[in-house]
Amino acid sequence: MLAMNPSSRRRFLCQSAVVVGLGSLSTSAWAAEASDAEVPFARITCDGRYPGHLQGICIDDAGHLYWPFTTELVKTDAQGKIVKKIPVASHHGDLCFADGKIYVAVNLGQFNKPAGSADSWVYVYDAETLKELDRVATPEVVHGAGGMSVRDGRFYVVGGLPPEVEENYVYEYDGNLKFSRRHVIDSKYTLMGIQSANYHDGCWWFGCYGKPAELIKTDDDFQMLGRWKYDCSLGVVGIAPGKFLIGRNTRNQEGHEGFVVPAVADEKSGLRDVG
Repeated sequence: MLAMNPSSRRRFLCQSAVVVGLGSLSTSAWAAEASDAEVPFARITCDGRYPGHLQGICIDDAGHLYWPFTTELVKTDAQGKIVKKIPVASHHGDLCFADGKIYVAVNLGQFNKPAGSADSWVYVYDAETLKELDRVATPEVVHGAGGMSVRDGRFYVVGGLPPEVEENYVYEYDGNLKFSRRHVIDSKYTLMGIQSANYHDGCWWFGCYGKPAELIKTDDDFQMLGRWKYDCSLGVVGIAPGKFLIGRNTRNQEGHEGFVVPAVADEKSGLRDVG
């Protein structure tokens, strides 16, 4: 997919506003009916195999799960049965749900390079239909947008990191995806930066690659609380106090399969798989 120039983006927004306006009644009714839905605290496997690996997970108010497999975006029910899937631009990364929409961190350029090589965006989709609603450039994410989360109506984007950089960055945006500020995490170097993010139980939880993969936990001001050898690099989402679902991935000759496992907070390991 090609990046939009400002005039094209304005036209896209106007057209999207008409679509959203026409569908607002049914969307509101759907959200109200789904308010009591829950996702099982259990392993859930996404149906199908995909060319790219799982990049993250999020859950909507109706208990649907959303799985970005790099070049495909998949919506399933709470048992992992496919409701909708669409092809998307590479690289669609970690994502979040807010106000009936899915927000995905996207990089059309290179990761983990000095500033100037990335082409960072947030793509916005209607959660019910997966219709694309908007694309917003996020050039501040200079090493490549790879993941994002939402807290109190504001969005936070994470991403790549060049070798030997001894801190990670979180880029904050308002509810309209207007850039606000960059936060610095004194984490020391993590392989390729931060891949996944979620705010839960009053803390930030960040998944990082590595051998083994690692978890970083900070307070709500991004001050370090811990770093552990735990793999939530393919998605982490809190579903209840002390309880999380963690994205995982396997691969065979037919492609990649994504699934989530239940986990709980743990003083010694940050998070711990259960079941």
